[in-house]
Amino acid sequence: MIELVPMNTEQFMTFRKQSMHDFAAEKVAAGEWQESDALEQAIQSFAKYLPNGLETEGAFIYNVRDSQSQEDVGYLWVQVNETPRGKIAFIYDILIREQYQNKGYGTGTMLALEQAMKEQEVQRIDLHVFGHNDRALHVYQKVGYYITDYHMSKVL
Repeated sequence: MIELVPMNTEQFMTFRKQSMHDFAAEKVAAGEWQESDALEQAIQSFAKYLPNGLETEGAFIYNVRDSQSQEDVGYLWVQVNETPRGKIAFIYDILIREQYQNKGYGTGTMLALEQAMKEQEVQRIDLHVFGHNDRALHVYQKVGYYITDYHMSKVL
């Protein structure tokens, strides 16, 4: 079973560093950013979407914890915003550490998130998945997410 445990400041600093580096690498892998300035662009993105760190309004940043072993197996960042259609959550980052992958933690995390967002009276959870991330796409579809849009490219 998975618990979503709010991060403390020290954990947030570790998360922020890893998440920025991972985001930059994903953008480079997707062909959207150049490697030479990807980290700077990721830093700017974090400044925009988490201007007040853990205190950013609507930000929920969790450690993903195995409730039996009490080990942190990953992390999750979700932003909740009020819209004309009600409260909408957007998953900005989710990571299950490599040694815990393919053990049901991704699915468990998504189900725990659903419960947490219901408690926040969220009507819908949205996310973005990079096209090269088949593993994540499989997990999301497994728990009921469906594709709402395609963004396609062809390298010449």
